[in-house]
Amino acid sequence: MTQIIAPPKEAAKETKAQRIERLKREKNPWEVFDEVRAFAREGRSSVVPEWANAYFKWWGIYTQGDGIGAVGGKGGEGLATEYFMMRIGLPNGLLTSHQLRTIADITERHARNVADITTRQNIQLHWLTIEDIPEIVDELTKIGLSPKGACGDVVRNVTGCPLAGIDHEEIADASSLAVELAHALVANPEFYNLPRKFKISATGCPVWCSYPEINDVAFTAIKNNSGEVGYTVRVGGGLSNEPHLAVKLDAFVRPNQAVDVARAITAIFRDQEVLRESRDRARIKYLFMKENWTAESFLAEVERRLGYKFEPGAPEKLPEDVLRDHVGIHKQKQPGLSYVGASVLRGRLTGDQLAAAADLAERFGNGQLRTTIMQNLIFVNIDTARAGELAKELQHIGLHVDGTPFWRGAIACTGTEFCKLAISETKGFTRWLVDELQESLPQFDQQLKLHVTGCPNSCGQHWIADIGLEGKKIKHEGKMVDAYYFCVGGAVGAHAAIARPVGYRAPATEVPAALTRLLGAYLNERTPGENLRNYFGRHDAGAIRARLAGESLEAVERDLATRAMDGD
Repeated sequence: MTQIIAPPKEAAKETKAQRIERLKREKNPWEVFDEVRAFAREGRSSVVPEWANAYFKWWGIYTQGDGIGAVGGKGGEGLATEYFMMRIGLPNGLLTSHQLRTIADITERHARNVADITTRQNIQLHWLTIEDIPEIVDELTKIGLSPKGACGDVVRNVTGCPLAGIDHEEIADASSLAVELAHALVANPEFYNLPRKFKISATGCPVWCSYPEINDVAFTAIKNNSGEVGYTVRVGGGLSNEPHLAVKLDAFVRPNQAVDVARAITAIFRDQEVLRESRDRARIKYLFMKENWTAESFLAEVERRLGYKFEPGAPEKLPEDVLRDHVGIHKQKQPGLSYVGASVLRGRLTGDQLAAAADLAERFGNGQLRTTIMQNLIFVNIDTARAGELAKELQHIGLHVDGTPFWRGAIACTGTEFCKLAISETKGFTRWLVDELQESLPQFDQQLKLHVTGCPNSCGQHWIADIGLEGKKIKHEGKMVDAYYFCVGGAVGAHAAIARPVGYRAPATEVPAALTRLLGAYLNERTPGENLRNYFGRHDAGAIRARLAGESLEAVERDLATRAMDGD
């Protein structure tokens, strides 16, 4: 008698978090780059899904979107994955002309002459093929750089103040700590399998230009009551769709303790299995937001792991509303030398501009440059007598040393042009937006952080901007179009706050007019000495909406109610 055997029950479908956790347990991508070399020999069709969707990220590589977002890309729908984009890690943004010239050559030969400075001081390339990747990695290795750890569930590029070692007012040159942290933690097999990305900042900058408030771990230089230099530590900062400002630990960390502290905090993050249950809640900030950890309990765990206690932290002087972009010509603490900060609109550069910048760094200085988290480029150790000449040369290659508030304050993430997660296009939009605002409001005279992000992930950091624009899609004139949702009043430093959504959105084509109305109202209504942050602070969301729309408050509320009924 033939026995009929029922087919096995289908295994429960893995969640995204379970699949990624399984893949990480199975392989450390840093140990098997030979597999990538094999893909390069055999072509794009040989790349297995595990690499395309996960492992490549450990090497700073993402599969790219279709590259047509600027003229109608569809966000995450139906995007080609033939090409890749790659981030090159630059700890503390430190860069030499020789390294930059190599990156320029790679950009011209392999990346269709497109490169972006990111909000973590990386340089990002696009349009790479699988055949390109091993050659690029080898060329970067020769100049002491690597994409390892620039993406993935790992310690990311360690950021710091680009003026480290040259700023008159710095409490300490923390660039050596940033580099040491990078060497100890980035691409360290001990930490290749974290619940998700992990961002570290180390700075001695008095204006906190590396934004410690939004890092997973941040070291900021401080002096205790005895005048000894050490660091304050913050933990659990992050933006995305649930922004959270970092929590300060009551500890004075001496310079020789900082790496051990960072290692212990990273291990705490790695060991929290509860954070691996959902990709949406896999950041260390959720220990404070969802798991009832406090600054006191976190510090106690750090001390338990290290086996010693810290002295209480010293009072900090939080930076006020100051420009943190380091643009312009400024004297260094070294006699006779200056730095020249060039504003790079939305961080985008061509290979030709990169090569020209490398040449200028050598002609006018000693070949040293720094990238910034405001997506800018700084030339350091410039003979003060020649700094003005360098500024003119930079103008000739499209970089502004004396830009308008709109040019200087604009930030943009990758957007649908290359990012598969984005909802709206950002880079081209931001360039156009700046042009429009410069024309409509030439009299605008205040610093302005205007951040554009293509989706809720906030790579464009819209939550800490004076005005943040979050990409959406809405129905407009019978079709779905790029649109932006408005947030105002974000800040870091003494007035650190998450920007307030004001309940107003507009098609991308109408954003310049809306901002012209809002900023024009500020110029007309501000009280003596009132800055934009204070102005937003004394108006509620309804009043901001009315100014964006150029209508009475009642009319704006009626329009929003109509949109809600229409399902827009």
